[in-house]
Amino acid sequence: MGEPPKINTSVAHPARMYDYYLGGKDNFEADRVAAEKMIEATRGGVRLGARENRAFLVRAVRALAQAGITQFLDIGTGIPTSPNTHEAAPGARVAYVDNDPIVLQHARALLVGRTTVIQADLRDPGGILDDPRTRETIDFTRPVGVLLVAVLQFVQDSEDPYGAVSRLMAATAPGSHLVVSHVTQDFDPEVAARGAGAYDRATARLVLRSHAEVTRFFQGMELLDPGVVQVSRWRPDGVVPRIPDNHPWVWGGVARRL
Repeated sequence: MGEPPKINTSVAHPARMYDYYLGGKDNFEADRVAAEKMIEATRGGVRLGARENRAFLVRAVRALAQAGITQFLDIGTGIPTSPNTHEAAPGARVAYVDNDPIVLQHARALLVGRTTVIQADLRDPGGILDDPRTRETIDFTRPVGVLLVAVLQFVQDSEDPYGAVSRLMAATAPGSHLVVSHVTQDFDPEVAARGAGAYDRATARLVLRSHAEVTRFFQGMELLDPGVVQVSRWRPDGVVPRIPDNHPWVWGGVARRL
């Protein structure tokens, strides 16, 4: 066995900041300092956004499982939080992918059933697709659910996020589905920009994208109802609660590959 991956705790990482927003304990001082800047800038709204984003993931996975999807490629999975993808779709095969070593350590400790954990980066889709553990878990001749939940916002325009999504989906079979959520500046550009500044010294800067830019990730696919909407409004369980001024500024959507 090789040496365990080194973890840099002196620089904030988005996955650990997200863990902090959700009330987790798997974060370090640098993560907490950066996260508090985001919390202050959004008047606490980022915590609500993180919870609603997580709930969107669970609803989307359940919807795909009910539609017959039995395998998922969860990229940028973050530190494990229950319910996770394999819990939302019991019995499904799941390949979890993240580039943060601490995520890998926690996730591997919780491996159950037909799941695997891969250290790779969305910016290198070939590295994800060609990893032996991906190929052992995911059968790309059958439909797969590709989850890009709150991760594309950390891929700069210069790093070709649209090309990365296109390469991933081109490797999947017809009938596969893409799930995307992404922060936006559409509702309050000034506050959103201040919040994004909390990531300026993190391992990945935060990119804010508009509704049109997020919708573009689904180009060539069939969007499922209700389209690209606030994550709290994507097939909610029951009545959608009134969203306060510091609501989750996150677009979310699901589409089917034709």
